[in-house]
Amino acid sequence: MSGHSKWSTIKRAKGATDAKRGALFTKLARDLTLAVRDGGGDPEMNFRLRLAMDRAKSNNMPMESIGRTIKKASGEGSNGEQFEEITYEGYGPGGGAILLQALTTNRNRTASDIRSAFNKGGGNLGDAGCVAWNFESKGIVIIETDDAERADELTLLAIESDAEDVKYEEGVLEIYTAPENLQKVQQALERHSAAISSSDISLVPKATIALDNKASEQTLRLLDNLEELADVQKAYTNADFPPEVLEQYQESN
Repeated sequence: MSGHSKWSTIKRAKGATDAKRGALFTKLARDLTLAVRDGGGDPEMNFRLRLAMDRAKSNNMPMESIGRTIKKASGEGSNGEQFEEITYEGYGPGGGAILLQALTTNRNRTASDIRSAFNKGGGNLGDAGCVAWNFESKGIVIIETDDAERADELTLLAIESDAEDVKYEEGVLEIYTAPENLQKVQQALERHSAAISSSDISLVPKATIALDNKASEQTLRLLDNLEELADVQKAYTNADFPPEVLEQYQESN
């Protein structure tokens, strides 16, 4: 598994303090709200909402909070907040590309906060399009299993269901699909009782850049600081981190 991908996996598995969990719940609620506004409040008819609900559940967001957010987004008690979706692009220490997806009610505030985080972290915020060309939208299903035979079985099933690529390393099976095929692949895996850790539409780098230990540590701190910003929903990078740096990062977080 490449370093940038393993970083994403570690981020999903990190334990959160109460303060960070509260901020995470706010981001998850925004995901739910946009999904409802995009396709309605029925997860059976709105796959984006189902994905958002799955993310919220996997991060231990209470079902009561999930239901309340969906009701508000559907017009029941909505406070009328209008979020704008914006993409920001830049470079981290060592030249790794960083792409951010943000939701904001004040683009000037968000741009200022992101620029400040880049500057303090040894990176720089770039112009629109400077790194986006190196990322493509993919559906990604993550399954954790130490059973190699089971991983092979699920790999064949995913390929038969139109998955584009599959990677298995260190007990983690990563299944990549075209965005429009994610639901089909996920449902096929669920019918065969696959224990799916996560399923989402993500941005995957077409090419990665290997960083040395120092640049890796700086980039990981920068990504953490960017993701802690209230308006940043998701952060992506094409940086490939050394295994020992990722291990140390995981232990310290």
